Amino acid sequence: MGHNRRPPGAEKLAMALSLARRREIRRRTSDAAALLWDHLRGRRLAGFKFRRQHPCRPFRLDFFCAKQRLAILLGDGRDLDAAMLATRGITVLRFPSQQVLRDPEAVLVAIAFALSTQHP
Repeated sequence: MGHNRRPPGAEKLAMALSLARRREIRRRTSDAAALLWDHLRGRRLAGFKFRRQHPCRPFRLDFFCAKQRLAILLGDGRDLDAAMLATRGITVLRFPSQQVLRDPEAVLVAIAFALSTQHP
């Protein structure tokens, strides 16, 4: 009966390590991620709340709006299987970092459009 139980405090330790890892990733964020986060944080885009570096096993989403089940990924995203996320009801938008840096307004318009057409 007790063979699969974690030692006392293991869950709390795992959460603390996960939080520490997310904080470290945030400190090393790219210019594109920092620019986009500046527009998404604090419900600045159409009043929707976004999370940064949201864990979605086995992946980590760059940005995630839980209410609309919308993930935003920067870069090529080769390590992420959008079809697998779709089975979880998550829509994925992918933007190259250079596009975010060159034309952030177009990226924000695309995100706002996706938010307005999503039905959770």
